[in-house]
Amino acid sequence: MAKHERFKVEGLAELAKALRELPDKVAKNGLRVSVYAGAKVIRDEARMRAPKAAEVLGPNQPPPGTLRRSVIMKQIPELSSLTRQTFFVTVRHGKKYRKQGKKGNLSQDAWYWRFVEFGTRKMRARPFLRPALEAKRREAVQAMKDRLSERVEQEAKNLYRK
Repeated sequence: MAKHERFKVEGLAELAKALRELPDKVAKNGLRVSVYAGAKVIRDEARMRAPKAAEVLGPNQPPPGTLRRSVIMKQIPELSSLTRQTFFVTVRHGKKYRKQGKKGNLSQDAWYWRFVEFGTRKMRARPFLRPALEAKRREAVQAMKDRLSERVEQEAKNLYRK
């Protein structure tokens, strides 16, 4: 049911070479931080595009803004390695609705997100994740490049100081 989008950043030969010259732990952490920066750009755009109910929908229903609060990014260690880092931008879902937060009403269980994103027989789709990726793909790649180059320079300086 859930669809995944993949994209590969290429053309970073200089940075890849610099990563190979760094110790494994430093290279892995630098790559993770840079992919995090790219995922954050897409997560923020998806949050902005997520529709918000204009009013309370009734008792035992999530309060307005739940879908926006539930858009998260998550690193997947099982799919990550020294040369590859995987982050998902997704919607937190699956928990039973329960009152959370200081005010007692800030649930982050947006179990209905698939209906909004893909639509149903009775409801048109109002996608927000896919358009966020399409709109911010280049900006995310640039954020990854910038963060990775900063991190490689920083770690190289730290290595030479020792």
